[in-house]
Amino acid sequence: MITSHDYSPERPIKRSSMYQYNDNDQILVDERVAQFRRQTEQFLKGEISEDQYRALRLRNGLYVQIHAPMLRIAGPYGLFNSKQLRKLAHIARTYDKNYCHFTTRQNVQFNWPKLEEVPDILEELASVQMHAIQTSGNCMRNTTSDHLAGVCIDEIEDPRPYCEIIRQWTTLHPEFDYLPRKFKIAVSGALHDRAATQFHDVGLHLVKNDAGETGFKVIVGGGLGRTPVIGQVIKPYLEKKHLLSYLEAILRIYNLFGRRDNKYKARIKILVKESGLDKFFTLVEQEWQLIRDGNELSNERINAMKAHFVEPAYQADAVLDAGFSEQQQENKAFATWVKHNTASHKIPGYHAVFLSLKAPDSPPGDMTDTQLDAVADLADQYSFGEIRSTHRQNLILADVKQAELFALWQQLDGLKLATPNIGTVTDMICCPGLDFCSLANAGSIGVAKEINEALDDMDYIHDIGDLKINMSGCMNGCAHQSVGHIGILGVDKKGTEWYQITLGGSSENKAAIGERLGPAVAKNQVTKAVTTILDVYVKNRLNDESFLDMVNRVGITPFKEQVYANN
Repeated sequence: MITSHDYSPERPIKRSSMYQYNDNDQILVDERVAQFRRQTEQFLKGEISEDQYRALRLRNGLYVQIHAPMLRIAGPYGLFNSKQLRKLAHIARTYDKNYCHFTTRQNVQFNWPKLEEVPDILEELASVQMHAIQTSGNCMRNTTSDHLAGVCIDEIEDPRPYCEIIRQWTTLHPEFDYLPRKFKIAVSGALHDRAATQFHDVGLHLVKNDAGETGFKVIVGGGLGRTPVIGQVIKPYLEKKHLLSYLEAILRIYNLFGRRDNKYKARIKILVKESGLDKFFTLVEQEWQLIRDGNELSNERINAMKAHFVEPAYQADAVLDAGFSEQQQENKAFATWVKHNTASHKIPGYHAVFLSLKAPDSPPGDMTDTQLDAVADLADQYSFGEIRSTHRQNLILADVKQAELFALWQQLDGLKLATPNIGTVTDMICCPGLDFCSLANAGSIGVAKEINEALDDMDYIHDIGDLKINMSGCMNGCAHQSVGHIGILGVDKKGTEWYQITLGGSSENKAAIGERLGPAVAKNQVTKAVTTILDVYVKNRLNDESFLDMVNRVGITPFKEQVYANN
């Protein structure tokens, strides 16, 4: 979103492939800041009530938490550039407590801003083409996507141009400003679903039809929270030109028929489930026929947007580097990091690098101002000035030459951002829980720390392999516990923190909702329950069978018997 970066004189200029604001974009964001500044001043003077201000602040990403306001900042489909990361570092130092938090929706949160200073923060963000518009409230939220979009080897087409088209369409859309509940859209362009599209209100998959033409498979009615539901395919193939008109038809039907009398039944997943997919499809098709003509997405618009996402200046000879293999042979720690914290890249000689925000002694997803500044520099040096956030609360440098991996690893290791645990049991998704959230029933961060301390043997962690733990402090499920291979949900029992455990969830291609293991366990028994589950897996797996495959094969009974053996 920025046309220039702060570079040292000896550093070559590299530019990220991101959408660049035009004058209209900047005016919209600037005017929104000025508007919210006036509204906040009115509230602080007592000229508008708490209830009146609540709707206004939510539209600008501002929540009221236990200790202080919380400001959520949009990370459009997970993309940031180095200048934006430096701005986040500056905000953390100036307005917060020297850190920020990356969320499962590829957004950023500050947990300690002062209410009267929030307009100043928003003004700072606007100076680097960032904002907090529609990151909360009953509106269309931040559009998310595959964190490896544009570089992964299994991609059909880069989804980011379509994410940006959707972002612009959803921003301050007058008809859908007050929906029955929040509405979330995810877009994937790859064979492997890394964007949890089946658990969104609308999920879009770029697919090819029998003629080899690329369009969208449309999934509707997915969601997590207290009623997790796997979305259903409403349109197996939709031409690209109809993308916005079909989304509008879905939103209109939801806006008309979605429940407004009960917030727990107000999501589109409940409407689709209660009406049935066939009836919902008929309503959408009828509405679509009325609005589709004259509302087509032109090839010119699509191509203009694609021009913002051109490939960076890859070096054709990057694959010829001979030192990479030698470095891995000579340094076991580096080889381990490469295996777990890098991903294959469509360009030979390049890798996508995961920056783990899951160091054993750090709250999952948190990042200090010092780390933010340092990563901005590393992005400029090694990855065309671009940084991405993932759905598991980590970051990515997507375009790193393999010849530079060793030097990058050394610097990340010094920043505590090179823990080789991506996709492992300690790469936990964790919400803030009772430490910050006013909705939470139980703590999460402390439990995550205790589990990490119990699993301090990295060889054991790597032997376990692909295993995802998701932990939420309440039924809202911000940490997606319903789809964790192991899900942990905090509940309140007469003022005491207890935790329900589920097994077998997945948000990927074979989507599944975890099955409850049994009665909730006390807080001091959660870590023991997790280690017991892992021991049952290690002792009973077949060869290289993954944890999820074993659960699907044997069910939860063997795990249940051992976890509750002494109860």
